[in-house]
Amino acid sequence: MELRQAKRSAAKIKCALQGPSGSGKTYSSLVMASGLQEDWTKIAIIDTENHSADLYSHLGNYNVLTLVEPFSPERYIEAISLCEEAKMDVIIIDSLSHEWNETGGILDIHGSMIGNSFTNWSKVTPRHNAFIQKMLQCPAHIIGTIRTKQDYVISEKNGKMVPEKVGLKGVTRDGLDYEFTIVFDLDIKHNAIASKDRTGLFADKPQFVINANTGIKIRNWCSNDNEKAEILQQIKSAKTVEELRRVYLSYPLYQKQLEELFIERNKELHETVKEQ
Repeated sequence: MELRQAKRSAAKIKCALQGPSGSGKTYSSLVMASGLQEDWTKIAIIDTENHSADLYSHLGNYNVLTLVEPFSPERYIEAISLCEEAKMDVIIIDSLSHEWNETGGILDIHGSMIGNSFTNWSKVTPRHNAFIQKMLQCPAHIIGTIRTKQDYVISEKNGKMVPEKVGLKGVTRDGLDYEFTIVFDLDIKHNAIASKDRTGLFADKPQFVINANTGIKIRNWCSNDNEKAEILQQIKSAKTVEELRRVYLSYPLYQKQLEELFIERNKELHETVKEQ
């Protein structure tokens, strides 16, 4: 247990992309991931969509973990753990809907239970919540896709009760979108709009097509440019190799990004020592 000052650089984005079939959720997730992490080998996609993740292998050398039924919360947790052990920096879960509404998912588990339906929810809800907590506590960026379907309400018109369209509803447990930092809604033309955005980057903005720049914007928000400027100043002001080494070890998230600057300053310090 440790009390520390809040730093945005410690944040890992938890983002959801929801839309109907054909809206480009898988592709959009992958190109966004490439902006979050330029090294494709550090990106993994947990594929429940019958090998659809392999359709975009031309984009880069990302990793695929195929998840087949039963789509229980525990199987999702195991898949995320495998990605964590492999040191993945971005984990795409395509899709989250299977954990809720497919074979072995929460609704399937609940429907097969004997006894009182209301009481049985107290048994399956903790299993679903454990999966959600696994995502939220994961040290990697998480991008989850959610299927949507047309939602209806029954209303009275001219004395008759008729169904009325009220928009698209995510195929998952109500309230899941509250757990994410950003939720993008995609339409059939692949246009995205942020229905939730705690970063402030996309809120109240016109619809757009998700690309690598979307991930770059999020990555910069997570890393906090002010902190980066401070590190640059520390590199320049380092008086000894040992002092530079301490700066390097203090900021592991920036080691690869600022590697050339560290190397250049290290050479300068060695040359200074030789001249003396």
